[in-house]
Amino acid sequence: MVRSLVFAAPGELTTPTGGFVYDRRIVTGLRALGWRTETLDLGGGFPFPSADTRAQARARLAALTAGEKIVIDGLALGALPEAAEQLGAPLIALVHHPLALESGLSSSDAAALRVSETEALACARRVIVTSRFTAGLVVSDYGVPAERVRIVRPGNDRAAPARAKAEGPIELLAVGAVVPRKGYDVLLAALATLLDLQWRLTIVGELGRDANATGRLHADIARFDLADRVLVTGAIPADRLEALYASSDIFVLASRFEGYGMAFTEAIAHGLPVIGSTAGAIPETVPEGAGLLTPPDDIHALSLAVRRLIEDSAERRRLAAAARAAAAALPTWEQAAELFSRAIESAA
Repeated sequence: MVRSLVFAAPGELTTPTGGFVYDRRIVTGLRALGWRTETLDLGGGFPFPSADTRAQARARLAALTAGEKIVIDGLALGALPEAAEQLGAPLIALVHHPLALESGLSSSDAAALRVSETEALACARRVIVTSRFTAGLVVSDYGVPAERVRIVRPGNDRAAPARAKAEGPIELLAVGAVVPRKGYDVLLAALATLLDLQWRLTIVGELGRDANATGRLHADIARFDLADRVLVTGAIPADRLEALYASSDIFVLASRFEGYGMAFTEAIAHGLPVIGSTAGAIPETVPEGAGLLTPPDDIHALSLAVRRLIEDSAERRRLAAAARAAAAALPTWEQAAELFSRAIESAA
């Protein structure tokens, strides 16, 4: 029996963000498991698409064959409750993180997204999330019955551990699209208090998602006089990112919220000590003993954590060893695809 599926996403699956990486790897894994998987591009601009994009997305979804299973990425689904209600196909919702929890939204936009996503999720036969934390949110805050929810954490590629250096500035690495939720303003403010130490920071992430956030990033670099210490690469090829993970000393990201936090797991997979926040699913994602977590938006606490790891090489080695030990237990993308497949098949 041929198992067929449509996987609808808000843009090209090659888009270099964690959510799209997850979508792309799951689609690849499902095909390897025998699923005949068609991808459907619903257009860009979500969760606030133009009227034309919204109309085209509704039309593309309405044209699907009745009875054929469809997975819709939550970035689009949460903004299309009317399309979800009219689907003739069994709907599986994929929620990376609730839309209303994106940083930088007005209170009215956040409230509207919460209502629309609640309506859309009510139409789903299965809701797949990437962490226990997000599973709890969709049940408690969005009214999804717990029996409809399945957790499928992102997979990981096996990676060689980062190479420890004997001398030179400490190489800090931050990976994530430049949007308010990633907290780059907090990170730069914290690092600006550490100019007495030797360090360099490389920021890797898409620059086109939020023009205001990108402008703020460059303005902060200039304001704190960090141009000779901070390199902003934008999105880069996978092999170049792999090389950066391998040559870095510490991974640091001051996220205000994460529904999972794939970059943290990638850092763990490379055996890097991690500095992050306690927001969202990050405490679930970063294994105990492999990192230091501080309250979100706490510049002073983040500064102290970074100083501690820059100054204490023994502490860095201890956290790195814990990260390497945890990396061996991380799920593979093949295992993630298998769990995703079971979640689809079990959708009544």
